[in-house]
Amino acid sequence: MPNGEKPIVKCSVANCHYWGEQNVCKADLIMIDIDKHASAHYREEYAGEAFDTEHRDYAENSAATCCHTFKPKEK
Repeated sequence: MPNGEKPIVKCSVANCHYWGEQNVCKADLIMIDIDKHASAHYREEYAGEAFDTEHRDYAENSAATCCHTFKPKEK
């Protein structure tokens, strides 16, 4: 991917703060982990700041993953 370009990330979770038009995620940074760590509480700083995590895991398939970037939309 050329310098400075962000990948297009599609998402189906419409109640996320970062939900954009045509299901495109508007977050500057996306944190994905395996479901085994779904309840982990990283020190999140969404859309621009780094997550405080250094571990690496392996997922057998996409169903074994979860997005930690999710933040509910404010009503």
